[in-house]
Amino acid sequence: MEKFKFLEHTADVKFQAYGKSLEEAFVNSSLALKEVMFGKIKIKSKIKKKIKINAKDNEGLLYRFLEQFLYLLDAENFVFNKVKIKIKDDKLEADVVGDKAKNYKFTNNVKAVTYNQMFVKQERNKFITQVVVDV
Repeated sequence: MEKFKFLEHTADVKFQAYGKSLEEAFVNSSLALKEVMFGKIKIKSKIKKKIKINAKDNEGLLYRFLEQFLYLLDAENFVFNKVKIKIKDDKLEADVVGDKAKNYKFTNNVKAVTYNQMFVKQERNKFITQVVVDV
């Protein structure tokens, strides 16, 4: 099963991510965002961070989760390569591993995660997320 795919969208980047569980779909969403932000650069696993967020629904949780990666880059000069998460009762806890952004060359074109056309849904035996990021 594919982890994510990029879709046509004018001026922005739109992707769908997939998983057998809600957590796997969220992790794959973060991997798609990572590729939009950093391309295919290899990031070392030197620093661990924790993310704890809550929201009233899965779309809000996904939005706030992905926004954390933009915050970590801007505020803490942190780029990530691995994510492990747990979701329970509209609360998400993530362990994120990565490194200082200054150690890498990349162009981050992502200005913001948007709610535009965002969804989180379950179809039979898989979860699907869709996200549009402003670039």
